[in-house]
Amino acid sequence: MMLQLPRPYLLFLGATTNPVLAKTALGLKDWAGPDCVAQWCLPGGTVNTGLPEMRPAEAHAAGARSIVIGVAPVGGKLQPDWVEPLVEALEAGLDIVSGMHDRLESSLRIAETAARLGRRLINVRTPAPPAANGTGDKRTGKRLLTVGTDCALGKKYTALVLTRAFRARGVPADFRATGQTGIMIAGEGVPLDSVVADFLSGYAEALSPDAAPDHWDVIEGQGSLFHPAYAAVTLGLVHGSQPDVMVLCHEPGRMHIDGVEGYPIPSLSEAITDYVRAARLTNKAARVAGISLNTSALDEAGARAVLAVATAETGLPAADPIRGLGLEALVDACLAG
Repeated sequence: MMLQLPRPYLLFLGATTNPVLAKTALGLKDWAGPDCVAQWCLPGGTVNTGLPEMRPAEAHAAGARSIVIGVAPVGGKLQPDWVEPLVEALEAGLDIVSGMHDRLESSLRIAETAARLGRRLINVRTPAPPAANGTGDKRTGKRLLTVGTDCALGKKYTALVLTRAFRARGVPADFRATGQTGIMIAGEGVPLDSVVADFLSGYAEALSPDAAPDHWDVIEGQGSLFHPAYAAVTLGLVHGSQPDVMVLCHEPGRMHIDGVEGYPIPSLSEAITDYVRAARLTNKAARVAGISLNTSALDEAGARAVLAVATAETGLPAADPIRGLGLEALVDACLAG
């Protein structure tokens, strides 16, 4: 039931000049560097990942097996000036991987070329069949799920850093992706925000199957229990992943659910209580091991201060995994017990 991507990648940047729009390509370079062969910019493009510049035929000869659309224009639309370059990639032997809202098949030229050449058009936001209901059956191995007081505050990056930290200690661990960028980084996963609600927990179960007793699946969180639009996907992921450990992600200073008026951010203590209550439907031993804070808006002194406040409030270790502050103590708490 997991979507699997053909790697290594050629990163397609189009003619973009805005690094913010190229966050997919830049994230892949940072987190899946060994799977990135080269980049390809169209004339006028200025964003640079630091990878060699190659056209599709050259990249294919260097080992690339797919071209990834590494930019995300507003609205997630397939751009008209991308069609012929993507056709060139298909003709060079590459499949196409896209996280766009527009499906690749919406371009008749791309669809016909792919069909003629037997190439794959992979829309990452489309879950792989078959769909299945969750069972609640206990699985072997251990699972960590990142959860949040809101959306877009560091659940993916926290999971990626913790996976690396576990491996650095010799602990077998795999990052399990649940969103389009995470799937591109991992090379496989489930786009949970595109799954029919009845099957959310079933897909989450398939995402982290039976494993060795000492193996950890570190699962990328989605949404938030406290978001009026996205709580459903969060709850399905919590129930299906059956986490032994959760890490609560939070951005200090964020007072209300982003983009939604009238919904305040809960306290850390309230959030911990609600996540543990939800998780214990399918794992009676589920616990929150610590707090991950996004302190990107603060200097280091401010970051250390809010970490201390979070620990004082919850009695749990608090860290900013991206800065590395408090990370070892957070890892200790996750692996304890």
